[in-house]
Amino acid sequence: MRHGAAGAAAEDNRLVPTYRDEVVVLRTHKLGEADRIVTMLSRRHGKLRAVAKGVRRTSSRFGSRLEPFMVADVQLYEGRSLDVVQQAESLGSYGADIAVHYDRYTSAHAMVEAADRLNEAEATPQQYLLLVGGLRALAKGEHAARSILDSYLLRAMALSGWAPALSECARCGTVGPHDAFVAQLGGTICRDCAPVGAARLDDATAGLLRSLMAGEWDEVDAAPPRATAGASGLIAAYAQWHLERGIRSLAHVAAPEEGPR
Repeated sequence: MRHGAAGAAAEDNRLVPTYRDEVVVLRTHKLGEADRIVTMLSRRHGKLRAVAKGVRRTSSRFGSRLEPFMVADVQLYEGRSLDVVQQAESLGSYGADIAVHYDRYTSAHAMVEAADRLNEAEATPQQYLLLVGGLRALAKGEHAARSILDSYLLRAMALSGWAPALSECARCGTVGPHDAFVAQLGGTICRDCAPVGAARLDDATAGLLRSLMAGEWDEVDAAPPRATAGASGLIAAYAQWHLERGIRSLAHVAAPEEGPR
């Protein structure tokens, strides 16, 4: 009997189109009276949209594990139009620590919105790990929230094939340093290639951009406020230009204080 039941279960498992993956919840929206559609960035299957049935009921077993900024191990059933979440086990409960700090909360929203803007072909395991690391750093308050966001945006763009030129001219390739930055042209620009009105870079801001890209956090944390503010503005312009749609959450992220001039 036990052998027969096990054999039947194994046969059922082969027939049922289910799969597991690790995911970060990017956003949710209501469906009907008790369900939600959950958009997730997964480790192995790219971006996913799936129905989580009954999660808005207080009796739901895993509703709290499928909130934005949460990291979970999920089992999904392949549906005709949308997959269905069958199980969810928490791997990282970052939402609570993020939500109680305005700067962390708004920065996290900008990060998951940027991740959601990526094309399916760009949703790689590296993108998943980058986002998980960024949300973990925000939850722990390891660095200034805006700096974590800025570093994430630069690295996410690089993983998508849009790494900004930071040490050479984006147009002619002349090795820098250069003192102009043009998002539409791909990063730093030499004086011969810079259009009229191009944003000017001072040494501190240029160095900070490179440190944010490389994850050199000692340098990032020690950067002067004016450089931090300048770098944030350039990164926001660069990311929104290449994602082709504005990151609406950036409007709510507090700009770094520039400090005295």
